[in-house]
Amino acid sequence: MNYLERVGRTRQRMETLGVDVLLATCGPDLTYLTGYEAIPLERLTALVLGRGDDPVLVVPRLEEARVEQRPDVFTVETWNEDEDPVERVAARMRSAQVVAVADHAPARLLLALQGALPRARFIPASLVTSPLRATKDEAEVSLLQAAATAVDVIAEGLRARRLAGRTEREIQRLLVELMLDAGHDRANFAIVATGPNSASPHHESSDRRVNTGDVVLCDFGGTMHSYCSDITRMFVVDAVKPEVQDAYDALSLAQETAFSSATVGTPCQEVDATARDVLARSDVADRFIHRIGHGIGLEAHEDPYLVVGNETRLAPGHSFSIEPGVYFPGRFGLRIEDIVVADVTGPQRLNSAPRDLAVVE
Repeated sequence: MNYLERVGRTRQRMETLGVDVLLATCGPDLTYLTGYEAIPLERLTALVLGRGDDPVLVVPRLEEARVEQRPDVFTVETWNEDEDPVERVAARMRSAQVVAVADHAPARLLLALQGALPRARFIPASLVTSPLRATKDEAEVSLLQAAATAVDVIAEGLRARRLAGRTEREIQRLLVELMLDAGHDRANFAIVATGPNSASPHHESSDRRVNTGDVVLCDFGGTMHSYCSDITRMFVVDAVKPEVQDAYDALSLAQETAFSSATVGTPCQEVDATARDVLARSDVADRFIHRIGHGIGLEAHEDPYLVVGNETRLAPGHSFSIEPGVYFPGRFGLRIEDIVVADVTGPQRLNSAPRDLAVVE
């Protein structure tokens, strides 16, 4: 990754927005600008990026050994346990009138900075960084593709596993282990929802056992070399009920139609609308209760969000999920999810695992 170039583009946007200093604390903005993934601690870690001064990465002394030195991008300044790191950071921003603070910064830091810099105006750093992070370069797309390929193998492998009799938690643990075995640095989530539980989009796995005729919704993803994966596939045990198949056929068509519409220049909200139009023809549009997709990169959820009201037009390098779902409380729920990258040649799917409703034992 060319972090020096990223810092340069960030400064250009700061200039455009009239931002004097950007403060990137533990989180994706810090990783984007420095390559350093800080451990989320109560101890302050922050990159102080001004429009003219050299960037300084302020870290606790005990974390210095974890930082990969990039002297052409930033210098490292450590603080000891008996020092006040907020005062150290504030001292570098005394003359700043507009400060962009990372969206992930803890409230205690923002409140302390507001007290130390009473004349400064504070804005979310995402106003500066989100448009930059949303557009992925070739290296980032390659990392997203590697993560997607890893979970593809897992999703396809589930088709040959016996799910009947297992609990949701057992399958969840299996998915976490498989993601780590496949090269992910960590598993971010693994939703396993069976039978009527699948009607809750973000169901927390329970001790419910999979029964004959159950649908099994598996939505899982992790972080691999700093970039995220996210996939959802559906399974049914032994036999598919006609109402489930009909709903899945409508859902599959909605996902394919939305994917095809995700071309460069198309407003995000229109991609969402295309799926709803398809589902409306099958009288299940009212069962689609969330947006069609979210951006993905250093975070599992980031810009651009494909949702009604978002008129942002897709640009080359935008990466996002396409994941329509329909939910019937007390009965079943269905969702299909792939990661897609907008390209001048047309939308590119990163996930290739089969998308049919797989019948398993």
